[in-house]
Amino acid sequence: MLIKKNIYLTIIILFIGIFAFGQSNSNKESVITSFLDNLNKDDFSGTILVAKKDKIIEQRAYGLSSIEFNVKNNTETKFNIASITKMFTSVATLQLYEQRKLELDIPIGNYLPDYPNKLVRDSVTIHQLLTHTSGLNNFYVADEDKMKNLEYKKTSDFVKLFVNDTLLSKPGTKYNYGASGFVILGLIIEKLSGKNYYDYLRDNIFKPTKMFNTTELEIDSIVSNKASGYTSMFGENKSLKKNDYYLTKASPGGFYYSTVSDLFNFSKALRNYKLLKKETTELMFKPKVKGYNTHLGYGIDIDQRYNQTIIGHSGGWYGIHCELMDFKNNNYTVVILSNIDDGGKKGASKVADFFKELIADKETED
Repeated sequence: MLIKKNIYLTIIILFIGIFAFGQSNSNKESVITSFLDNLNKDDFSGTILVAKKDKIIEQRAYGLSSIEFNVKNNTETKFNIASITKMFTSVATLQLYEQRKLELDIPIGNYLPDYPNKLVRDSVTIHQLLTHTSGLNNFYVADEDKMKNLEYKKTSDFVKLFVNDTLLSKPGTKYNYGASGFVILGLIIEKLSGKNYYDYLRDNIFKPTKMFNTTELEIDSIVSNKASGYTSMFGENKSLKKNDYYLTKASPGGFYYSTVSDLFNFSKALRNYKLLKKETTELMFKPKVKGYNTHLGYGIDIDQRYNQTIIGHSGGWYGIHCELMDFKNNNYTVVILSNIDDGGKKGASKVADFFKELIADKETED
């Protein structure tokens, strides 16, 4: 009974803090510390990093990286980041755009003349791939029954999963979120750079930003300090199951592994024009289409539902829930990596909602 009273008291204190402290940054930070102090492994499994003006103010770990072996997560544990990977692919594409090796508004056939689907080759543009308006599907979902998760070694290996699928809409007419278009971007990166996709990212994004723990992994790799994923089937099941069956090696559309500090380094470098020129970065961040919930720039979410804009990306899959959020007005960065999925009310969702409500204030009307 005493435990329950303490939990209720903590919640009351947090809410009083949120409303009473208003926009004071120092008070916000004390509320954040209190929230993190009272978060436990039953509420959340993963790591959290909070920075203010590019200085880390909190970095915490909770729960277990291996439930069966009772191994705890730590702040340098590597997590599968699912679709946050798309931000890397977008930056790589825009680097080649800066080098004038590609244009955004001409068909991809100019760069992949042998791409086997003629309709896609002749009508889909890089702009459409970057904004999920190409009509291509999400092969991880649509073609899940075809996947054999150990078969994929190269970017081109993923193409056979979706190359003959019917387009969901006429290119350029409708938003349909998916990974297929980003695999095609990966092929273009390889063709124009002369490097395979994985080496290009390592040389042009990860090394310059000191992202030493960010990498693609074979799903049967044995890697030190890597979190296993556990799925609740997005909150539907009470018991957890390992998510290995649902994974593949990383593609340009998803499934890289990273850490909270590496993703913070990426965010900092991107926002401070270390990866792209200022003009190109602003082009990436400019809202272009309305997605299911947020607006999108080029491979990045521009969330305008709150009282300040949040830029970044989420990553969600079986046994994965991750968030990279940059709060534009007051320069907070929050990175949340979890190895357990949820149904939108617990776990990483609960943590992300706390930061959105505290830092960006309440949700406004759509």
